Amino acid sequence: METIFSLSNLLVMPFWLLMILLPRWHVTRQIISSPLVAAAPALLYLVLVLPRLGALLPALASPQLADIAVLLGTPAGATLAWAHFLAFDLFVGRWAYLDSQARGVSPWLMAPILFCTLMLGPVGFLLYLAARTFARGNQPAATGDSKAEKGQNAVLL
Repeated sequence: METIFSLSNLLVMPFWLLMILLPRWHVTRQIISSPLVAAAPALLYLVLVLPRLGALLPALASPQLADIAVLLGTPAGATLAWAHFLAFDLFVGRWAYLDSQARGVSPWLMAPILFCTLMLGPVGFLLYLAARTFARGNQPAATGDSKAEKGQNAVLL
C-alpha cells in the first residue's frame, strides 16, 4: 500500500504543475480541457474500492464516526481516501483553472489558489469562488466565438 500511496501523487502532479506554472501555455489549456485528466486517480480509486466494497457499503450507508475512523485508520483506507482526494481535488482545480481562464482571472492570483486546492481542496475551492466573484464582473471573458463560448461556459459553470 505504501508504494501505491507514494506513486499515486505522480498521477496528478504533472497537471497541477501545468496549471500553476504554465497557465497560459496553449498545451496546458489543451491538456487540461479534457475531463480525463482526473481519470487516472479515479481509476486508482475504483481499483482500490472494488475489492473492499462489501466492507465499505454498510459503513457508508449508515455512517458512524467510529466505523469511518476504523476504515480510514488503515494503510488501505488511507490510500483509498488519498486517491479520492487526488481525483476530486484535481477535478475541482481543473474547473477553477478553466473557469479562471474564461473569466480572465490573473494567473498570479490563480497560482496560490490552485496550490491551496491541491493541498487543502475545499479551501482552494472557496478561495476561487471568492476570486471569481470579482473577476470581470463575474462574467466569462469574450473570445469572439459565441457558439463555442456558450457551449464552453455551460461546462465551466
